[in-house]
Amino acid sequence: MQVGIDGMGVYIPDNFWDSQKIAELSDLPLWVVEEKLGIKKKPMPGPQDHTAAMGVKAAIKAIKMANCDPLEIDAVIWNGSQHKDYPIWLAGTYVAEQIGAKRAWSFDMEAECGSMMVGMKVAKSLITSDPKINTILLVSGYRNCDFVNYKNSKTRFMCDLGAGGAAMIIKRNASNVILETVTITDGTFSEDVVVPMGGTKEPVNCEGIADGRGYLDVVNPDSMKERLDKLSMDNFVKVIRMSVEQSGYNVSDIDYLAILHMKRSAHEEVLKRLNLSSDKAIYLENYGHTGQNDQVLSLLLGLEEGKVKDGDLVVFVGAGIGYIWSATTIVWGKEKVHAKSSDI
Repeated sequence: MQVGIDGMGVYIPDNFWDSQKIAELSDLPLWVVEEKLGIKKKPMPGPQDHTAAMGVKAAIKAIKMANCDPLEIDAVIWNGSQHKDYPIWLAGTYVAEQIGAKRAWSFDMEAECGSMMVGMKVAKSLITSDPKINTILLVSGYRNCDFVNYKNSKTRFMCDLGAGGAAMIIKRNASNVILETVTITDGTFSEDVVVPMGGTKEPVNCEGIADGRGYLDVVNPDSMKERLDKLSMDNFVKVIRMSVEQSGYNVSDIDYLAILHMKRSAHEEVLKRLNLSSDKAIYLENYGHTGQNDQVLSLLLGLEEGKVKDGDLVVFVGAGIGYIWSATTIVWGKEKVHAKSSDI
């Protein structure tokens, strides 16, 4: 039995910040923002672009692409950001209600920017282990851009954070087959990047708000950079290689790499280490980093631009603070699924 992707959708807000605005806010030269950080523009949330609401909009597109009746959906898995419409709240149940998935049960899970790959593994596992489950909606919304302090030099690598939603209909016996997912975690980085205020260690307080402790921060930037530089690129390549090989293929078989947005040099280094040409990926310089949505967005863009064809081997890959690296191998091949601009 195979489990595959029957439909996809992405929601991108209409509001964009260009590189000039980001340069002004961060006190960085324009060339650094565009060439080193790799950001020409990025989507930012409008007044109604709440996290779950963006997921709903993406889910409606995925359902349409799959030609799926919402009543067919057996489970809704929210694999979007922890930063949701309310602090203590299940986004998945909200999405299920909004799209009319009246039969579905739901739960929320999250693995930072590795969530889409982990979510695909969980969805596939549920379908293969439970004969009563045939169709799952995997849905995400992301706006961690709310926590970026552009004046904090320690977090400049997060200037690319944007907003958006993504969703996939994952189904028993569908084409676009999901193969193996491999994930590596390293808990030594678990407290390196945090929002200091707002949890149980430091509840919200006026002093913390004044000090900017409600934004993302790097606790020990020099130590983190030294340790991460030694591991991150190797782990990117490792999860990709392991995912592909456990799926019965070789890295040389990769036709398209749906990779998250990161600084330009890191993107190029991943391709170099895998001996992949630049036309086997899309650099998301016009979207920035929208968390766990990046891989779905990249694949839809790849389909629209003709970079992904039936029979191609596609690999989703991402990494998230905490720290996690994850990759999923997919054999693409379903004639009815072709991305159009309306899907993105």
